[in-house]
Amino acid sequence: MTRRLPPPARRRSPLARRRVSTGGLAPVHWPPVSAHADPPVTDPVASAPARVAPAPAAAPAGEAPASKAIGTGAWVVLPTYNERENLEAISAAILDALPGSTLLVVDDSSPDGTGDLADRLAATEPRIRVHHRPGKQGLGRAYLDGFGVALGGGAGVVIQMDADWSHDPLALPSLVAPIAAGRADLVIGSRYTEGGRVEDWGLIRRVISRGGSTFARVVLGLGPHDLTGGFKAWRAPTLEAVPFDGVRAGGYVFQIEMTYRASRFGARVVEVPITFRDRRLGQSKMSRRIIFEALFVVIGLRWDELRGRGPVKPPT
Repeated sequence: MTRRLPPPARRRSPLARRRVSTGGLAPVHWPPVSAHADPPVTDPVASAPARVAPAPAAAPAGEAPASKAIGTGAWVVLPTYNERENLEAISAAILDALPGSTLLVVDDSSPDGTGDLADRLAATEPRIRVHHRPGKQGLGRAYLDGFGVALGGGAGVVIQMDADWSHDPLALPSLVAPIAAGRADLVIGSRYTEGGRVEDWGLIRRVISRGGSTFARVVLGLGPHDLTGGFKAWRAPTLEAVPFDGVRAGGYVFQIEMTYRASRFGARVVEVPITFRDRRLGQSKMSRRIIFEALFVVIGLRWDELRGRGPVKPPT
């Protein structure tokens, strides 16, 4: 009698012994696996879901990235004499155009109370400061005093402008832009460069203004076309290099003399076009005396230079 031997036991693959529990549910494979085939090995580490770093939180809707306010480090020097009607509105417009700036009102003891109004504005607006002078001593002297206060306060850029709206505050960003870009030491808001213009002036005043600039340009050998304008931005080190005690002009010719001295010291002077409008309120301070002063001072500056007494750049 022949004994039947049992069939040989199937050898299980070592890999089959590493099956991973699927919680009672048969895993689905592609391509399909035979019921007698060993299931594929699943590596617990490789099969673990990937950890994705959370995305950085987005800024709230409508919120701009943090940046410096326009005009940060700039001081605007605003001389006043009987400008009460203009002061509050022009101050607000200046700070709107350069929200990072400091506005310095330099008042010559105005009889109409401009200085008192400036004090009240400064009490409620920390960006406004007031410098009171004992009396009217001329526009040039008011600017020089204001320049000293601004430089002493740590200004990086010093801007000068009139308080009567003839200098448009909306032009302030374009005035400081060449300095911020490192292209200029002195920027002149120019009526007489390409794109500049004058509004609301009669023929005689236009001739006097443009003629005065041309006269000074030829006599002193200067490049800028608008030398009598007072809308300017100075890089602080350039302004500091001009010795204030050597400036003779007290009136509007001060504008010519300061540009002349800066040019002789090697300053890079740039003109940007502006639209100049006659004052909105109040009375013009232009007079015949100012015109004659300009003629004599320009000739005097050139005469001093011919005799070797011109401005000498201070040692650095």
